[in-house]
Amino acid sequence: DKTLEISCKIFTDDFEKTLREAYKTHIDLLQPKDKNAMNKLVSDYVQKHLQVKVDDKAVALQFIGYEQEEEGIVSFYQVNNIPSVKKLDITDNILFEYKKEQISIIHTHVNGNRKSTKLVNPEEKASFGF
Repeated sequence: DKTLEISCKIFTDDFEKTLREAYKTHIDLLQPKDKNAMNKLVSDYVQKHLQVKVDDKAVALQFIGYEQEEEGIVSFYQVNNIPSVKKLDITDNILFEYKKEQISIIHTHVNGNRKSTKLVNPEEKASFGF
């Protein structure tokens, strides 16, 4: 359907602490007084710390929303009008300012091919060929 779908899972307590520090405001992702305000902060933070290139072209992530899943917050994004993917370049430094030992695990699925990698702070770039 020519849509790139992205989900990002972050431990709730770590994410809330990071958002409090970054935005200097009260953060409650599970019981927000203002869901729209929390959506804006989640979207803003993740989009500043997660960049995606498809076939060497930067793409803009469209925020869909977030939900709680087990001990984490999963936020959802999409990029429309992606006819094919030969190469994905991902820059991910989510929570790097929060934890020196932060680890990110990236899973990709393109046309039935699954590829994964692990990034350990300060390493923030991953590339996948399909």
